[in-house]
Amino acid sequence: MSKPVFVGAGVAIVTPFFENGGINFDELKRMIEFQVAQGIDSIIICGSTGEAATMDHEEHVAAIKCAVDTVAGRVPVIAGTGSNDTAYGINLTKAAKELGADAALLVTPYYNKCTQEGLYRHYKAIADAVPDLPIILYNVPSRTNVNISPELLLRLSDCENIVGVKECNFGQVPEIYSLCGDRYAMYSGEDGLAVPMLSLGAKGVISVIANIMPKETSQMIHDYINGDIEKAKNEQIAFIPLVKAMFCEVNPIPVKEAMNILGWNAGPCRLPLCEMSKANHDKVVDVLAKYDTSAMADFLAK
Repeated sequence: MSKPVFVGAGVAIVTPFFENGGINFDELKRMIEFQVAQGIDSIIICGSTGEAATMDHEEHVAAIKCAVDTVAGRVPVIAGTGSNDTAYGINLTKAAKELGADAALLVTPYYNKCTQEGLYRHYKAIADAVPDLPIILYNVPSRTNVNISPELLLRLSDCENIVGVKECNFGQVPEIYSLCGDRYAMYSGEDGLAVPMLSLGAKGVISVIANIMPKETSQMIHDYINGDIEKAKNEQIAFIPLVKAMFCEVNPIPVKEAMNILGWNAGPCRLPLCEMSKANHDKVVDVLAKYDTSAMADFLAK
């Protein structure tokens, strides 16, 4: 089995923006400090939740550097470096390695709609170009219209530095284990299915709701790993209203709205994502009131 980059909960952290569109690096540092203080197991920077698709190269690199420098080795930093352009993906992954990221998260190429052969060549080219950097593949067909098949994962198992998979296609997870055994560290890409994924052998979750409740999200995963399955099950069920609220519109619109409501300067999303509807804003407010966010309030009051 490949060594997991982390075990537990990694936060797919939002990127705070100013109203004029620039990255608010001071607020990003504060968010990272809160996550580390609350016991999160990994920081995932420049993922889908971080709106990496709207960043130019300089911003993307600067955000990765900010995360690496702020974390300072306390937890692993995983940099989203995926692209639908293989050559650019190679360059961005090399940059992440040079900046000190502990691993790269590579989403499947979007829009091109490549074949499984093309996907194999894409991932192999990046893995070969940065052989000493652990790579986690990110399978999210609902966003990219491309699926990493279990058979492709078996074929990619020869790439030693491809060590994990963030999987959003839950239905194929048993087949992945059937074909690949424990070759990959699997992570749930769905907050609402984290515990079911653990029951199949996953090592944790890459989480959106951890932006709001990092300690509790990590606790749920570690409760299961430590054998308290009933407690983890109940924690998973208790999270469902929050999960539904955080995905009532396209991610990361609701989670950034929630962060702003709770007192962060998360700012707006970048176009083509826009502010959420009034009805959904009110829904987020109502749901947040049902959870204990006092740790966040105490941190922000300092």
